[in-house]
Amino acid sequence: MVAKTIIPNKTSMAEQPPEVRVCNFYEVSYGYTPEQAIAEAKRCLNCPKQICVPGCPVNVDIPAFLKLVALDDFLGAAKLIKQTNALPAITGRVCPQENQCEGVFALAKRYEPVAIGRLERFVADWEAAAGSFSLPTLPPPTHKKVAVVGSGPAGLTVAADLARFGHNVTIFEALHEAGGVLSYGIPEFRLPKAIVKREVDYVRSLGVRLRIDFVVGSSAAVDELLGEYDAVFLGTGAGLPWFLGIPGENLGGVYSSNEYLTRSNLMKAYRYPEYDTPIARGKRVIVIGGGNTAMDAARTALRLGARDSIIVYRRSRKELPAHNEEIEHAEQEGVQFHLLTTPVAFHGANGRVTELECLRNKLGEPDASSRRKPVAVEGSNFRIPVDVMVIAIGQSPSPLISKSTPELAVGKGGVVQVNQNSMKTSKKGVFAGGDIITGGATVILAMGQAKIAARAIDEYMQTGQW
Repeated sequence: MVAKTIIPNKTSMAEQPPEVRVCNFYEVSYGYTPEQAIAEAKRCLNCPKQICVPGCPVNVDIPAFLKLVALDDFLGAAKLIKQTNALPAITGRVCPQENQCEGVFALAKRYEPVAIGRLERFVADWEAAAGSFSLPTLPPPTHKKVAVVGSGPAGLTVAADLARFGHNVTIFEALHEAGGVLSYGIPEFRLPKAIVKREVDYVRSLGVRLRIDFVVGSSAAVDELLGEYDAVFLGTGAGLPWFLGIPGENLGGVYSSNEYLTRSNLMKAYRYPEYDTPIARGKRVIVIGGGNTAMDAARTALRLGARDSIIVYRRSRKELPAHNEEIEHAEQEGVQFHLLTTPVAFHGANGRVTELECLRNKLGEPDASSRRKPVAVEGSNFRIPVDVMVIAIGQSPSPLISKSTPELAVGKGGVVQVNQNSMKTSKKGVFAGGDIITGGATVILAMGQAKIAARAIDEYMQTGQW
């Protein structure tokens, strides 16, 4: 047998040059050409032990879909992926493959892993461009009804799976557009809203109904939904921003990342004057945090006209929790990084923020997260001039549902407690998944939990056993 020649590096993907993209909100990456996709898929080693599959929270049959791409059967690959993943155009763009399927890829032990995310994105976009969406054959209706609260990645996934089981599904969305964090949290240059709408429309094409501007916990309580539906799934995410609790935090010009990004993304402030949503367009913007949301905010600030966009993060670059690609894109675009830096106070004049006071840090011993803990250097205080501050240090679930549903057990930070094997909550008939049970996490983790919930909901409605 002739040994396969291994191509060590991923096939590169064309992008807008940094100096161009920083002046617009168009998607940064152009995606693969068919020739590039085939070449990349052929890098797969076809391992006997397919360790990449369990590395995927939604269990896409990665080797099989890569084989179809390599054979130029892009539509077949898209159809195969959708057997387990209803949102491939989204996960192909925002899933942290480097820590999951690509991270455990056999090729990654010595070379760069196959670009699974890029290929997933490619086949999903190819299917859309070809206009060849194929719907799965649905079973006869069971006449069982499920209410899904929230239309983010968890809600869309559980709704799609339940529809494919033959159940009657209605999604209740509090905002005026579906998509949850996919719509309000992730910027256009990373996840175009047309892509989100396309994936939402696919889920609706399975027979799922969508009700917008409906706030569960206010418009109706969970108990009221249980009076009409056989089961309820809670997938409302984590929309309650965290703040630092330091002096001056109430000054004008200090925003949570939730508000800052929602104004730009969902309310389309970036398309002014077509949309007249007001948003702070500071010339010197500081973002506190080191995750993907912080990168999104800092890169958005540049596109809104900031001269200086600065990330302030308390650990070193090695500990930044954001995806590698997002950090690299931010650096390419000119985002400045003040690392090993902890904010201690905001200072202002005439009611508005003008400076951020910080302390310098050094790294101590690892903490519970296995990252080295930042230790302040006494007397190292310094100030940074600023006119817009964005705080992107995390978020918790909104307490609206838990407060209006007393039987629902919640844990630290307001997260809803569930049985991890079934996503059952403490209240009969109610399941949950996504950021409402974890706090701010990843899109693909939410989708994986939603798939577990869908199977458990189906079993519960068939057997009646809790």
